[in-house]
Amino acid sequence: MANGSGAQPYLRIRNVDKFFGGFQALKDVSLDVYPGEFVCFLGPSGCGKTTLLRAIAGLDFQDSGMIEQGGKDISALPPAKRDFGIVFQSYALFPNLTTAENIAYGLVNVGKDKAAIAARVAELVALVSLKGQERKYPAQLSGGQQQRVALARALAMSPGLLLLDEPLSALDARVRLHLRAELKQLQRRIGVTTIMVTHDQEEALAVADRIVVMNHGVIEQVGTPQEIYRAPATAFVADFVGHMNFLPGRIGEEGQVRVGAIALQADLAGTKAASGDQVMVCLRPEDVQVRGLQPRQSNVLQAEITELEFLGSFCRAELRLDVADNLELAADFSINAMRDLNLAIGMSISVALPPDRLRVFDAGTQAHG
Repeated sequence: MANGSGAQPYLRIRNVDKFFGGFQALKDVSLDVYPGEFVCFLGPSGCGKTTLLRAIAGLDFQDSGMIEQGGKDISALPPAKRDFGIVFQSYALFPNLTTAENIAYGLVNVGKDKAAIAARVAELVALVSLKGQERKYPAQLSGGQQQRVALARALAMSPGLLLLDEPLSALDARVRLHLRAELKQLQRRIGVTTIMVTHDQEEALAVADRIVVMNHGVIEQVGTPQEIYRAPATAFVADFVGHMNFLPGRIGEEGQVRVGAIALQADLAGTKAASGDQVMVCLRPEDVQVRGLQPRQSNVLQAEITELEFLGSFCRAELRLDVADNLELAADFSINAMRDLNLAIGMSISVALPPDRLRVFDAGTQAHG
């Protein structure tokens, strides 16, 4: 997987707009995808992620802008002239063809000889772990097996680009977890540049080299899963990816943020707000510190535990920070911390909100609704 440093983009998207009647589904979208990358388009329903995928495939032409693949302008080419394989949410397998015949479909259409087709099908059957299923029809296969057939068919022609439109969404949770790991391993093994559309943030964080977060037809942020999660660029990204606390505040003196009666040290890089302006202060629940607090440590507060929810490896606590302002905060405490500190509802505890973990956004920025 190329990380973009020094490499030329394999896919270049520039200033793409797409309208459906009076509705603008894509608004001046530009993006580079590098050779061998696994990129996820992530966002809520209606954000434009599938529209962008379909524009790349030529299934819905953009109204303006340019799309270039491997140095070739494909903006006006029909799907048949573009170099990609695609797996749809429904898999779209031919019900009257066996597993082997579905996989071979594209190879037969371009006139490959029987021996070459048989060899390629056998290779792909092994690649996606379908040995013994070659003669079965789609109705005789499980959902996970059907997904593997669709993936093998998409890879049969050795495409330069693999497009996946919510390929795991029709599967139950356990199968999804297993197949998403398989999908990532397979992509790494064959090295095909891959774009996957998903609305599932956990899925995107688990498989992507980079995530493209979209909202209302625009790209909110592009980054590695770690960058998207740890350093969200907007309030929308902060809210959409993972769980986030949002506390209304104001910019105070000397780089402080006032949340109710509480003065906090915080990283103000995410806001252009001036002293006195309203802002939104964001913090992940797992970043609330309860162990190892030091004398003179910044942002140490007293909090009352008002709720505890057991979630397996950790407990999510609801904390009341300031009774007068009714400020509440979600915090995730490990089972070890719960046991060692005997944390319980009604307890008053000291917690720290690390300044480098607080993200501050302008109050007018949009969170996920």
